[in-house]
Formats: sequence, C-alpha cells, structure tokens
Amino acid sequence: MKGKKVAVSEAVDVIKNGDTLALCGFTLMGACEEVLTEIETRYLESENPKNLTLLHAAGHSDRENGIEHLAYPGLVKRIIGSHWGLSPSWIDLITENKVEAHCLSQGQLTHLFRDMAGGKPGTYSKVGLGTFLDPRLEGGRINDKAKENDSLVDLIEIKGEEYLFYNQVPIDVCVIRGTTADEFGNITMEEEALKLEALSLAQATKRFNGTVIVQVKNYVKRGTLSSKQVVVPGTCVDHVVVVEDHVKTHRQTSSTPFDPVYTGEAKAPISAFEPLPLNVRKIVGRRAVRELFPEAVVNLGTGIPGDMVGPVSSEEGILEHINLTVESGAIGGIPMGGTDFGITKNADAIIEHPYQFDYYTGRGVDITYMGGAEIDGEGNVNVSRFGTKTTGCGGFIDITQNAHKVVFCSTFTAGGLKAEIEKGKLVIKQEGKVKKFTNTLGQITFSGKYAQENNQEVVYVTERAVFTLGAQGLILAEVAPGIDIEKDIRANMDCDFIVSDNLKQMDPSIFQEGEMMFKEEFFKYSEE
Repeated sequence: MKGKKVAVSEAVDVIKNGDTLALCGFTLMGACEEVLTEIETRYLESENPKNLTLLHAAGHSDRENGIEHLAYPGLVKRIIGSHWGLSPSWIDLITENKVEAHCLSQGQLTHLFRDMAGGKPGTYSKVGLGTFLDPRLEGGRINDKAKENDSLVDLIEIKGEEYLFYNQVPIDVCVIRGTTADEFGNITMEEEALKLEALSLAQATKRFNGTVIVQVKNYVKRGTLSSKQVVVPGTCVDHVVVVEDHVKTHRQTSSTPFDPVYTGEAKAPISAFEPLPLNVRKIVGRRAVRELFPEAVVNLGTGIPGDMVGPVSSEEGILEHINLTVESGAIGGIPMGGTDFGITKNADAIIEHPYQFDYYTGRGVDITYMGGAEIDGEGNVNVSRFGTKTTGCGGFIDITQNAHKVVFCSTFTAGGLKAEIEKGKLVIKQEGKVKKFTNTLGQITFSGKYAQENNQEVVYVTERAVFTLGAQGLILAEVAPGIDIEKDIRANMDCDFIVSDNLKQMDPSIFQEGEMMFKEEFFKYSEE
C-alpha cells in the first residue's frame, strides 16, 4: 500500500489561513518539534499560514521550544490554552494584546476534546465556578483583545444546579506525536513519557472533518505492530511525518532524548533524598507534610509543594506510604519538576490525560498541595496572574475545587524575606517587600466561598503562621515559636483574619535540625 508517510513540508501544506490548529503536549513531552519548526520557518519566509487559532490543553513549552515556535502575532490571531508559565514569548504577546487570549482549565480542555469527539457541542462541569473562568467574572478572557469577543464559557443550570458550559472549538488540523507508525497510520507510544489526550484530540479533529498529522520516530509495515499497543488507530490519522533527527526534534523530555525509566520499561534505583537545609521553604514543607496520612492519594503543584513535600516525606520515612500523582496521567513513583514537570520516575501507571482528570474531578484526590501567589481574607487565591502578566491556571482549578483537602504552601511575604532559627524560635531578620495576604487579587483562581459551600478542608501554610478557612474567612490556627501576632503577622497583611479560640503553636520539631520524627504520628492515623 502507498502508506501515509509524507515530508514535513507536505504535512504543513494542509494548514490554511484562518484554520484552528490543535496541539497535544505537556511541557516538552509530546511536542512535535519537526512540524512546529516547519510552520515557523514557512511563516517567516512567506507569512503563511496566518491568522490561526492555536488550541492546546496543557502548558506546551520549555521556554524555548513547543508553542514558542508559533509565537508571532500574524501567525496566530487567537490562542486558547491553560498555561503559559514556560512560554515567555506567549506571555508577552498576551500581555501586549497582540493576540486574543482565552485561558480555560486544563482538565476541562481535555474533556472538551473527548466530548467533541463524541459529537457533543461542548462539555459542562462545576469546575471554574466562582473563579475567573466564570462568565460572571472574566469568562476565561484574559486580555482586552479577548474581552472584545464572546466568552467561550456559558453559565447554565441543570436540575436546579449551576454549571459552566465550555463550548466546542471546531478543529481544522491537529498535530500529535507517537513513537512508531505503520503504513496505515496506526500509532504506538512505546518511547513516549506520556499518552496525554492524543486519541481524544485526533477523534475530535476527525469529527469536524479535519486533518490529523502525527510525528513519529519509526515507520514500519502495516500489520507488524501489536494491536493492543496501538494508542491512536490509523482510522484517525491522515499524515505521518518521520523525524530525521529524533535527538533534536523528538526528545522524550526537555532534559533527555530517551530514558526507559520514564516509560516504565526500567526502574531506577532511588536513593534517599539528601537532607534539605533547614530554611524558610523547608519549614513550610515540613508543616505541610504533617497533613499527610497513610495511603493518601496526593497531587503536587509546582514550587514549594513539588520541591519540598517529596524530599521531606523521604527524610521522615513516609514517602513510600503515600501515593503521588501528576495531572498528566502518571500515578506513583517520584514526580519530576522544572521543565520536566509532568513525568515521573518509576511510575506505577501512566494513563491518558483526560482520565486522570476524571479521577481528579471525581474527588479521587485526598490532599493537593499548591502554591499561592496572593491570598485574600475570604480565602480566595490567585496563582494565574502576576501584575499585568497572565501565566494561566493549568489544572489548578480542576484539582483544587475537587480535592478533599487543599493545602496552600507559601512564604508569608515575598521579595527579600530572610528568617533564621535561633534556639528553636523563628526570627524574621528581613521582611519581604511583597505582602502575599492582600485585599485585592489580580485574579481569582481559587474561590474560598465555593470551597466553603462544598465542605472542603482548606489550610494555608506559611513559615510563621497556619491559617484555615472558616465561614467568615481566614482563621489563624497556628503560630511559629518566636512569632508575635501583631508585629510579624497582622502588620504584614493587608487583609483581616480571625484568631482561633484554640490557637496553637506550630510543632517545635519543625524548627529543629534533624528529622521531625513524624513517622510514628503519621502511622497513628491508620490506627485511628
């Protein structure tokens, strides 16, 4: 048979001016560098294709590659995605109103692809109510250019309850990735770190009579692939592009061309984490870890959660007794960070992206640990807009609105905070320039009111104070030894709080060198 293999130039020929182009990736996992580079080169040479709508579910860059190749205002007129924290060129274009920008939640975008594939006009969920996704606030329109147009999100009512309806976005062309293709276009992913939403996206594209392009490393005769290893069937594939230099344009992750540890083919020996220095960030991590219990299903966000919860749990000897998960689909093992966020060493399982979010939005997560850039007195949190720059929400809203317990981990102030431990007491040597507890948020990414209505347990952990969320807003529940409430806490907050009638001191072991000896207390949960 003729087969579906084409040169990259032929594949890109199908993209027309004004098309909606959908991509599938997570940081640099799944990035189709060969195809994206060809689109960029062609636009710079001929200004074609142009005026595209770029659609993607997760953050899809490592600051240099991925969607950064498409960051030209003439090439793209509208972008619909969830996160641009590792896409500096896109942050600039969005901030400067050079492109119409819509930020939707990562999980709902993956579900939207799947529902579009099934012929539905969109997807609906409670995810996003009370946040900037809610059309009563911003409707996901994150710059002035987007606010000139209708929101992609509607408020609807089903059986007397409010939901958000995420409208379909018809797709003309999608670009996805696999490891091996046969002549019919059957695609396997044996060397990919993640499966992501490739199948849902391909099926959604075919639903709109669009064209599916797949970038692969290998091309083989039809009938030679194991049928159960096929992730995307040839019925959903139009063109196959075989890369010439897989080290450069088909890297498994940003940091490595290929490592079998990330596919589950090999298990890396995991030595104990080196003990972290006892600093402000570790204090936050230590107090946060004290919320854990045996066999808890845990989700970790980036920043202090990703950097501290795993290492501190290892130091305390409890890491193997909790279940770490990542929204990309990895379950178990040791999640990676930075530009490799989304993959896991020694994962127990790697499932498809939309199904991981089914588990998350179905309240499968016991505890999620997230950062917090700004927090107000009502317990609302902003992690998606910093000054004039919008990085987006990623999967934060899907996860935080549905986890049984949400633990926000943050330093009390930012921008120069210096603190030391003297004789077991925390001493603030230099206060940060930026107050993180404020009256006005740049954006609402987490709604304290919504959490209260849904009986979620919410904890805000800092190095000097621990707050919980009550009916009236923030409640000061714990104070670090050596900290004065008026001088060190209230004077460095713009928002108000209530002092608990049962105010406690943070456990002294948090502020001592060596282990906290938390393991015995940890296992008491199972006895109770």
